[in-house]
Amino acid sequence: RRTASHPSPRKARGLGTPAEGGCHYVRHSSPDEKPRMTQLARKLRVTDYFSLGWGTMVGVGWLVVMDDWLLRGGPLGGILGFAIGGILLLPIGYVYGKLVMAMPDASGEVAYTAKVFPRPVSFYTGWMMMLAYFIVCPWEAVAVGRIAGYIFPALDSIELYRVAGKPVYLPHLVIGLALTALVTVVNYRGVRLSATFQNWSTFGTLALFVIFVGVGVTRGSPANFRPLFTHTSFVSILLVLQIVPYFMTGFESVTKAAEEANPQFRAQGFARAIFAAIIVGAVFYIIVIAAVGFVAPWRSLTGAPFMTAVAFEHAVGSRWIVSVILSAALLSLFKVFNGNFIAASRLLFAMGRRGLVDARLASVHPRNQTPAAAVAGVGIATAACMFLGTAILVPISEVGSVAAASGWFAVCAAYLWMRPRVRDRLIAVLGAIVALAMVVMKFAPFVPGHFSGWEWLVLGLWIILGASIGHPRR
Repeated sequence: RRTASHPSPRKARGLGTPAEGGCHYVRHSSPDEKPRMTQLARKLRVTDYFSLGWGTMVGVGWLVVMDDWLLRGGPLGGILGFAIGGILLLPIGYVYGKLVMAMPDASGEVAYTAKVFPRPVSFYTGWMMMLAYFIVCPWEAVAVGRIAGYIFPALDSIELYRVAGKPVYLPHLVIGLALTALVTVVNYRGVRLSATFQNWSTFGTLALFVIFVGVGVTRGSPANFRPLFTHTSFVSILLVLQIVPYFMTGFESVTKAAEEANPQFRAQGFARAIFAAIIVGAVFYIIVIAAVGFVAPWRSLTGAPFMTAVAFEHAVGSRWIVSVILSAALLSLFKVFNGNFIAASRLLFAMGRRGLVDARLASVHPRNQTPAAAVAGVGIATAACMFLGTAILVPISEVGSVAAASGWFAVCAAYLWMRPRVRDRLIAVLGAIVALAMVVMKFAPFVPGHFSGWEWLVLGLWIILGASIGHPRR
């Protein structure tokens, strides 16, 4: 019986035999591949990997930007957009499952692409995925201030400045910085503590979700769904599909913690956790969009803050359900912040270990067995970015979608280059086409919802930052 940490020598070299659906390639020696001088703690189980994958995926978008989703596509456009998006992500998840079982490496996409592509390709693939994970952290740090301000309106005071016309309040900053400090400390202290935090917040969110949806839908009406689409059906679904990569990024975060699996963990558990995260994530989004469209006339509520909570309060006629929804949102915020923090810090650590960024980021705390320098780096960068306030929320969603999709495309292309068996090759081709289409949808100026100036600015600055502090050609 093979475990994730002990693949067979043959599989470690070539991803299996032809009969096993493996790949064949020549493994060249590379300066990227250095002896492992440090070890992370190995304590994670399959439940932890599901909590990481799903918890990293589902945050508070279903509460904070539900109005944006419905204005893009309407209830049916939103439902179909996330349903189609979830199905299209399955072949990408399959490829990740195959690769992580053969190469349980914290660098994930960097390791997979480094096997077959030049160093710059692996660096920029990892750098884009780093953006996809990291960019969620300030998003959530800002969102917690907005949620707190909704619960306690007095917190929407002491305006410090404005960014793109959006006010930045001192209490919001303090709350966001406090949460960032908490998540940083939890991850610094140990992966078991972080995983326990992730499990409780993940299953707590699901429990509260079942409660408020179950109660709310008993008061709704199918007539509230109208209009089903906000544009033509095709354009409505397309506009929602464009943001699916951002809001469903996270399933592949399982690979970033692959080196921290319990010694008794079976490698197949990685693939199961990835598929479960994609399926449960898509179903979650579909249900919450359908519920909001069902419980109240959604079109009249799109201007309200936290439209999901307002819709359910409108249906139930009581404030208590808002408290349940906001409690679920806060738990969800904690877990998605923590999950993306784990993924970002592990990827930064692994890139440092490979010499793609400053090698000091590869240091491991001698007692806690955590990537201490990478954890501190992600925490400090998150705190700095959240000073941009709520103006960053929508541009971050758009750029995060492209960053994730570009990484998925590179991974599928790398797997194809490894020459797997025919069936796996066809699945990888499908995954690559899906990922590339998601990138093109945001880049092509003739596609509705393409990048605007803000999104291009964020993406350009990130690439320049990578070229400045990274070592893509060393």
